[in-house]
Amino acid sequence: MTEDVEDPVVAKVSDYLDGLLTGAERDDVAAKIQTDETWKRTHDELVEARKYLSGMRKAKAPDTFAHEVEQTIHKRSAGAFFGRRTLGDRVPFGVLLIVALLALAVVGYFMWSSPTGSLKVDKKTTPTEKPSVSAPRP
Repeated sequence: MTEDVEDPVVAKVSDYLDGLLTGAERDDVAAKIQTDETWKRTHDELVEARKYLSGMRKAKAPDTFAHEVEQTIHKRSAGAFFGRRTLGDRVPFGVLLIVALLALAVVGYFMWSSPTGSLKVDKKTTPTEKPSVSAPRP
């Protein structure tokens, strides 16, 4: 692109080519492109640049790219950037949550089913009734 073209001109022509302008503004830019040499040259250069850009193919990274980069960094840094992986890193959070909930349920069941468990409700006494305690005799 030529250096003498002002940024607002380039912005307006680019918006015109993108179809972002509406109504009178679009007609005004189209008229300037037809009559003004600077606007015409800017339009032609942007159209040419768009042809080159549209002809380029987008390169896609391979599926294993991220893993290969990670392995290369790990190999070259001798493990300085990647510490040992803990159990929480290797096992998904959902699995750990399910195992913890099952363990809690098992502990709760054993507490409820034991004869001295704190979760057991004594059906013989009611909450308003106090168990009788005999005073020690002298």
